[in-house]
Amino acid sequence: MERNLRKERIGVVTSNKMEKSIVVMVERKVKHPLYGKFLKKSTKFIAHDEENTCNEGDIVKIMETRKMSKNKNWRLVDIIEIAK
Repeated sequence: MERNLRKERIGVVTSNKMEKSIVVMVERKVKHPLYGKFLKKSTKFIAHDEENTCNEGDIVKIMETRKMSKNKNWRLVDIIEIAK
């Protein structure tokens, strides 16, 4: 049996105040349906960070996973860039 491909997103850590959890903000550009201007839309995901390695401002890659709590169903894959 083959497992489906899981969604992956790259975003910025906005909060790491929780135990083993981070909040990741993912931005995307959406074209306005009438005027054609590109708008920035952002979505916040709560992701599982087992070792509490992330800090605010880090750029990270997260992957969709099973439900871990009420609103946590993403997990940290790796840290792409550490905040200065």
